[in-house]
Amino acid sequence: MKTTALVIACFAPVLTASGAELRFSGTAAPLKGDRAIYEEHHLVEGECSDGLFRPNAQTVTYVRGDGDDQFAQKKLSYGDSLLRPNVNFRQPDFNEVMEITNRDGKELRIQWQTPGDDTETYTVEVTDSLVADAGFDHLVRQHWSAVTTGESVEFEFLAPTRGKAYEFELEPARDDRINAAFTFRIKPSGTILGFLVDPILLGYNADGMLTDYLGLTNIRKDRDANYTAHIRYTLETAPDCELTR
Repeated sequence: MKTTALVIACFAPVLTASGAELRFSGTAAPLKGDRAIYEEHHLVEGECSDGLFRPNAQTVTYVRGDGDDQFAQKKLSYGDSLLRPNVNFRQPDFNEVMEITNRDGKELRIQWQTPGDDTETYTVEVTDSLVADAGFDHLVRQHWSAVTTGESVEFEFLAPTRGKAYEFELEPARDDRINAAFTFRIKPSGTILGFLVDPILLGYNADGMLTDYLGLTNIRKDRDANYTAHIRYTLETAPDCELTR
Protein backbone atom coordinates (compact mmCIF):
# COMPACT_ATOMS: atom_id res chain seq x y z
CA MET A 1 0.00 0.00 0.00
CA LYS A 2 1.36 3.40 -0.97
CA THR A 3 1.58 6.15 1.66
CA THR A 4 1.36 9.84 0.88
CA ALA A 5 2.45 12.62 3.22
CA LEU A 6 -0.33 14.85 4.53
CA VAL A 7 -0.58 18.09 2.58
CA ILE A 8 -3.22 20.67 3.39
CA ALA A 9 -4.94 21.69 0.16
CA CYS A 10 -4.62 25.28 -0.97
CA PHE A 11 -7.80 26.29 -2.68
CA ALA A 12 -8.10 28.70 -5.56
CA PRO A 13 -9.70 32.10 -4.86
CA VAL A 14 -13.45 31.90 -4.29
CA LEU A 15 -15.39 33.13 -7.28
CA THR A 16 -18.95 32.39 -6.19
CA ALA A 17 -20.46 31.52 -2.81
CA SER A 18 -23.94 30.90 -1.41
CA GLY A 19 -25.28 29.83 1.98
CA ALA A 20 -25.90 26.11 2.51
CA GLU A 21 -26.45 23.58 5.27
CA LEU A 22 -25.96 19.91 5.92
CA ARG A 23 -28.19 18.01 8.36
CA PHE A 24 -27.70 14.41 9.44
CA SER A 25 -28.37 12.22 12.46
CA GLY A 26 -26.65 9.22 13.99
CA THR A 27 -27.82 6.35 16.18
CA ALA A 28 -25.20 4.88 18.52
CA ALA A 29 -25.51 1.20 19.43
CA PRO A 30 -23.15 -1.07 21.41
CA LEU A 31 -20.81 -3.26 19.38
CA LYS A 32 -22.78 -6.27 20.60
CA GLY A 33 -26.52 -5.66 20.54
CA ASP A 34 -28.98 -3.47 18.66
CA ARG A 35 -30.47 -1.35 21.41
CA ALA A 36 -29.64 2.33 20.88
CA ILE A 37 -27.55 4.08 23.52
CA TYR A 38 -28.18 7.61 22.26
CA GLU A 39 -28.72 9.71 19.13
CA GLU A 40 -26.73 12.57 17.61
CA HIS A 41 -28.34 15.39 15.62
CA HIS A 42 -25.94 17.42 13.46
CA LEU A 43 -26.46 20.79 11.81
CA VAL A 44 -23.54 22.03 9.70
CA GLU A 45 -23.87 25.58 8.38
CA GLY A 46 -21.64 26.77 5.60
CA GLU A 47 -21.55 27.85 2.00
CA CYS A 48 -21.18 26.48 -1.49
CA SER A 49 -18.03 27.96 -3.00
CA ASP A 50 -17.40 27.12 -6.65
CA GLY A 51 -19.55 24.02 -6.30
CA LEU A 52 -17.88 22.70 -3.12
CA PHE A 53 -19.36 22.78 0.40
CA ARG A 54 -17.27 24.70 2.94
CA PRO A 55 -18.48 24.35 6.58
CA ASN A 56 -18.40 27.35 8.89
CA ALA A 57 -20.09 26.10 12.06
CA GLN A 58 -21.53 22.85 13.41
CA THR A 59 -23.88 22.04 16.28
CA VAL A 60 -24.27 18.50 17.61
CA THR A 61 -27.10 17.70 20.02
CA TYR A 62 -27.03 14.39 21.91
CA VAL A 63 -30.34 12.90 23.06
CA ARG A 64 -31.67 9.76 24.70
CA GLY A 65 -35.03 8.04 24.52
CA ASP A 66 -37.63 9.63 22.25
CA GLY A 67 -35.38 12.51 21.30
CA ASP A 68 -36.48 14.99 23.97
CA ASP A 69 -33.90 14.12 26.62
CA GLN A 70 -30.88 16.22 25.62
CA PHE A 71 -27.87 15.31 27.75
CA ALA A 72 -24.91 16.85 25.90
CA GLN A 73 -24.06 19.38 23.21
CA LYS A 74 -21.05 20.23 21.08
CA LYS A 75 -20.43 23.36 19.04
CA LEU A 76 -17.64 23.67 16.49
CA SER A 77 -16.44 26.58 14.38
CA TYR A 78 -14.24 26.11 11.31
CA GLY A 79 -13.21 29.69 10.66
CA ASP A 80 -9.53 29.01 11.35
CA SER A 81 -9.21 25.47 10.02
CA LEU A 82 -11.32 22.56 8.82
CA LEU A 83 -8.88 20.12 10.43
CA ARG A 84 -8.60 22.00 13.73
CA PRO A 85 -11.96 23.55 14.64
CA ASN A 86 -12.71 25.47 17.80
CA VAL A 87 -14.71 23.13 20.04
CA ASN A 88 -17.05 23.63 22.99
CA PHE A 89 -18.35 20.31 24.34
CA ARG A 90 -20.57 20.05 27.43
CA GLN A 91 -21.77 16.93 29.21
CA PRO A 92 -23.73 18.26 32.24
CA ASP A 93 -24.53 14.82 33.70
CA PHE A 94 -20.85 14.59 34.62
CA ASN A 95 -20.24 18.32 35.04
CA GLU A 96 -17.72 18.04 32.18
CA VAL A 97 -16.71 20.81 29.79
CA MET A 98 -14.07 20.54 27.06
CA GLU A 99 -12.97 23.63 25.15
CA ILE A 100 -10.42 23.58 22.33
CA THR A 101 -9.39 26.95 20.95
CA ASN A 102 -7.34 27.45 17.79
CA ARG A 103 -5.07 30.38 18.57
CA ASP A 104 -4.04 32.06 15.30
CA GLY A 105 -3.17 28.71 13.74
CA LYS A 106 -0.10 28.48 16.00
CA GLU A 107 -1.33 26.45 18.95
CA LEU A 108 -4.39 24.72 20.32
CA ARG A 109 -5.39 25.70 23.84
CA ILE A 110 -7.31 23.03 25.76
CA GLN A 111 -9.34 23.73 28.88
CA TRP A 112 -10.96 20.67 30.41
CA GLN A 113 -13.29 20.65 33.38
CA THR A 114 -13.07 17.00 34.37
CA PRO A 115 -15.81 14.80 35.85
CA GLY A 116 -13.83 15.02 39.08
CA ASP A 117 -14.36 18.82 39.14
CA ASP A 118 -10.71 19.51 38.45
CA THR A 119 -9.55 21.86 35.68
CA GLU A 120 -6.76 20.90 33.30
CA THR A 121 -5.17 23.35 30.85
CA TYR A 122 -2.86 22.38 27.98
CA THR A 123 -1.35 23.94 24.88
CA VAL A 124 -0.34 21.94 21.82
CA GLU A 125 1.76 23.38 19.00
CA VAL A 126 0.00 23.34 15.63
CA THR A 127 1.58 21.53 12.70
CA ASP A 128 0.22 21.16 9.17
CA SER A 129 -0.66 17.53 9.91
CA LEU A 130 -2.48 18.10 13.22
CA VAL A 131 -6.16 17.04 13.34
CA ALA A 132 -8.58 17.72 16.20
CA ASP A 133 -12.03 16.36 16.98
CA ALA A 134 -14.38 16.29 13.95
CA GLY A 135 -11.50 17.44 11.76
CA PHE A 136 -10.98 13.76 10.88
CA ASP A 137 -14.07 13.97 8.66
CA HIS A 138 -12.54 16.81 6.66
CA LEU A 139 -9.20 15.02 6.56
CA VAL A 140 -10.92 12.17 4.72
CA ARG A 141 -12.55 14.55 2.25
CA GLN A 142 -9.39 16.56 1.60
CA HIS A 143 -7.62 13.32 0.63
CA TRP A 144 -10.61 11.66 -1.01
CA SER A 145 -8.96 10.82 -4.32
CA ALA A 146 -5.97 9.27 -2.53
CA VAL A 147 -7.73 7.15 0.11
CA THR A 148 -10.41 5.91 -2.29
CA THR A 149 -7.71 4.58 -4.60
CA GLY A 150 -5.76 2.64 -2.00
CA GLU A 151 -3.35 5.20 -0.54
CA SER A 152 -2.94 6.07 3.14
CA VAL A 153 -2.39 9.38 4.93
CA GLU A 154 -0.19 10.07 7.92
CA PHE A 155 -1.31 12.71 10.42
CA GLU A 156 -1.26 13.73 14.07
CA PHE A 157 -4.42 13.29 16.14
CA LEU A 158 -5.10 15.41 19.21
CA ALA A 159 -5.84 13.58 22.47
CA PRO A 160 -7.36 16.54 24.36
CA THR A 161 -7.65 14.87 27.78
CA ARG A 162 -3.91 14.13 27.64
CA GLY A 163 -2.89 17.45 26.13
CA LYS A 164 -0.83 15.72 23.46
CA ALA A 165 -0.91 14.80 19.78
CA TYR A 166 -0.02 11.31 18.58
CA GLU A 167 0.93 9.96 15.17
CA PHE A 168 -1.89 8.16 13.36
CA GLU A 169 -2.59 6.78 9.91
CA LEU A 170 -5.74 6.89 7.80
CA GLU A 171 -5.97 3.93 5.45
CA PRO A 172 -8.49 1.96 3.35
CA ALA A 173 -9.93 -1.04 5.17
CA ARG A 174 -12.40 -3.89 4.97
CA ASP A 175 -14.76 -4.89 7.75
CA ASP A 176 -18.03 -6.83 7.58
CA ARG A 177 -19.57 -4.54 10.18
CA ILE A 178 -19.42 -1.56 7.80
CA ASN A 179 -21.79 -1.61 4.83
CA ALA A 180 -20.66 1.41 2.84
CA ALA A 181 -19.15 2.33 -0.50
CA PHE A 182 -15.82 2.99 1.21
CA THR A 183 -14.40 1.84 4.54
CA PHE A 184 -11.40 3.47 6.20
CA ARG A 185 -9.40 2.81 9.35
CA ILE A 186 -7.74 5.32 11.66
CA LYS A 187 -5.00 3.61 13.64
CA PRO A 188 -1.97 4.64 15.73
CA SER A 189 1.32 4.61 13.84
CA GLY A 190 3.44 3.60 16.82
CA THR A 191 3.70 0.01 18.01
CA ILE A 192 3.26 0.76 21.72
CA LEU A 193 0.26 3.04 21.24
CA GLY A 194 -1.19 0.46 18.86
CA PHE A 195 -1.43 -1.99 21.75
CA LEU A 196 -3.24 0.56 23.91
CA VAL A 197 -5.61 2.23 21.42
CA ASP A 198 -8.10 0.36 19.26
CA PRO A 199 -8.49 1.55 15.63
CA ILE A 200 -11.53 3.57 14.56
CA LEU A 201 -13.50 2.38 11.53
CA LEU A 202 -15.27 4.83 9.23
CA GLY A 203 -17.80 4.27 6.46
CA TYR A 204 -18.51 6.76 3.64
CA ASN A 205 -20.88 6.79 0.69
CA ALA A 206 -19.75 7.56 -2.85
CA ASP A 207 -20.44 11.29 -2.35
CA GLY A 208 -18.11 11.60 0.63
CA MET A 209 -20.78 11.55 3.34
CA LEU A 210 -20.01 9.79 6.63
CA THR A 211 -22.27 6.75 7.08
CA ASP A 212 -20.60 4.85 9.94
CA TYR A 213 -18.32 5.43 12.91
CA LEU A 214 -17.18 2.43 14.92
CA GLY A 215 -14.95 3.03 17.93
CA LEU A 216 -14.50 5.01 21.11
CA THR A 217 -16.93 7.94 21.43
CA ASN A 218 -16.79 11.18 23.42
CA ILE A 219 -19.91 10.22 25.40
CA ARG A 220 -19.37 8.99 28.93
CA LYS A 221 -20.63 5.64 30.14
CA ASP A 222 -19.55 6.58 33.65
CA ARG A 223 -17.02 8.86 35.33
CA ASP A 224 -14.12 6.61 34.31
CA ALA A 225 -14.94 5.40 30.79
CA ASN A 226 -16.60 6.42 27.52
CA TYR A 227 -18.88 4.33 25.34
CA THR A 228 -17.45 2.32 22.48
CA ALA A 229 -20.19 2.20 19.86
CA HIS A 230 -21.19 1.75 16.23
CA ILE A 231 -22.85 4.98 15.08
CA ARG A 232 -24.90 4.73 11.88
CA TYR A 233 -25.64 8.04 10.17
CA THR A 234 -28.63 9.11 8.09
CA LEU A 235 -28.52 12.09 5.76
CA GLU A 236 -31.47 14.49 6.20
CA THR A 237 -30.57 17.61 4.21
CA ALA A 238 -27.71 17.95 1.78
CA PRO A 239 -26.19 21.18 0.41
CA ASP A 240 -26.76 21.97 -3.25
CA CYS A 241 -23.09 21.34 -4.03
CA GLU A 242 -20.45 18.64 -3.67
CA LEU A 243 -18.92 17.50 -0.38
CA THR A 244 -15.66 16.47 -1.98
CA ARG A 245 -13.83 16.26 -5.30
